[in-house]
Amino acid sequence: MPKEQRLQTLARNPNRTPVYIAWERFVHGEDDVDGVRPEVAISWQRSRDVYRINPFLSEAPNAVSQSANSLDQDAVFAELGFCAAAMAHEVASAGGVVTIADANGRIVAAWGDKTTRSIATEGGLAPWYSWSESAVGTNSMGTALATRRAVMIKQSEHWLQAFHSWSCGAIAVREVVNGEPLAVLNISCWGGDLPLSARKWLESSAAHTQNSLRRRGHDGGTELLAAYTHARGRSTQPLAAVDTAGAVVIADDAASIILGVPGNTPAVDPVLRWTPQLPPFIHAARYATKRAKSDPGWTGSTQIFTPMVDEPSSIGIRPVFLHSNLVGHLISFGAFAGEQFPQAETGGVLLGQQSRRIVALREENRMVMLGTSEVTMAEADGNEVWLHTDEGKLKAAISGLDKFENDLSDTGCFLRVHRQYLVNLSRIREVEKREKGELVLVMNDPGSTTVPVSRRNSRAVRHALNI
Repeated sequence: MPKEQRLQTLARNPNRTPVYIAWERFVHGEDDVDGVRPEVAISWQRSRDVYRINPFLSEAPNAVSQSANSLDQDAVFAELGFCAAAMAHEVASAGGVVTIADANGRIVAAWGDKTTRSIATEGGLAPWYSWSESAVGTNSMGTALATRRAVMIKQSEHWLQAFHSWSCGAIAVREVVNGEPLAVLNISCWGGDLPLSARKWLESSAAHTQNSLRRRGHDGGTELLAAYTHARGRSTQPLAAVDTAGAVVIADDAASIILGVPGNTPAVDPVLRWTPQLPPFIHAARYATKRAKSDPGWTGSTQIFTPMVDEPSSIGIRPVFLHSNLVGHLISFGAFAGEQFPQAETGGVLLGQQSRRIVALREENRMVMLGTSEVTMAEADGNEVWLHTDEGKLKAAISGLDKFENDLSDTGCFLRVHRQYLVNLSRIREVEKREKGELVLVMNDPGSTTVPVSRRNSRAVRHALNI
């Protein structure tokens, strides 16, 4: 339908807003998202093409049973509960409810007036129903879990038509170490707009809870520093203490050279820790975190390539706990411990390419769905990520090169070669070796773009390309 005709239709029927018209066309397979906010349009795309959710579901599905919560999750639920109870009276006067959901989108608690809660319960906006994006599509809770800011979803922006009478806002509270969501706080109002104070209240509540988590993360850093000091007096091997995401809390002089971080410089604050310039090391630490969370007695060893050494080096990993809560690991170079696992299991670079769609923005209201083979490289410009593609340079929908790298780590297609560049291994045409041993990659795009390889990443590049 031409834009002029759509406006005429809207004039005859004021309930058919431009967003509703776009939704109606999109759910029937068209890609015109004129007038729809980019974050909503991107979520619609995931709802339709990735999760394949029926937009005409009448209610949210029941949530599957979940495993026991961590100490951090319990602390977050308690803090958000106080915030929600304090806000409940204001929300009730606006005909709304306040909910808290876990990291999987399962609602665990709800507050609000009896009448509105009864209406909400009929559609599944109540405890033990799932509101993840993969379960019900675009909605404030599920979409907030997929982003790093408050998300406001108004009426027909919801993927489910059954919730087009609701306006909702939500924000996720995340771990300070690895950025993974722990819980999400949500306000939903039926038949009208959210209170004007909703966004500010959500952001303030989340910030208060994040500060509490930061204090707990600081305690974890202090415990890692103590464990490192104790182990350092009993070992002569290069040693580092890392958190659950692989960031360095402290490394001795020998380990700091290998990792490209300052030596003997403690970083107990979870937001100020050192990032190792050795991707396989980070992958090994994250694999260890996954194993130790399911088996507290786990220890392990693997082999990784390190700078200026032709043969792989062994590392031994021992988890560190504080009050039964995993806070990180001690990692020794040249050591062995427990399970011997191959580097491939840690999420290291593999050349097998898994199918995945990468979302880019061509214009403010137009998305491009790219296959991994269509993206030559990703380049960081501050917090923005620019994709070099077969269709030219496009802005990625995801902000932050680290986040972009993590989201695509399971594809095996992309490798970080520099703090500013992530390249598609299958799109490398030539490798040029400069006079001082530096490597430069020549990509197989029309302009034969050249990409520098940092010294700290050159070993990973050689290993991935078998050169």
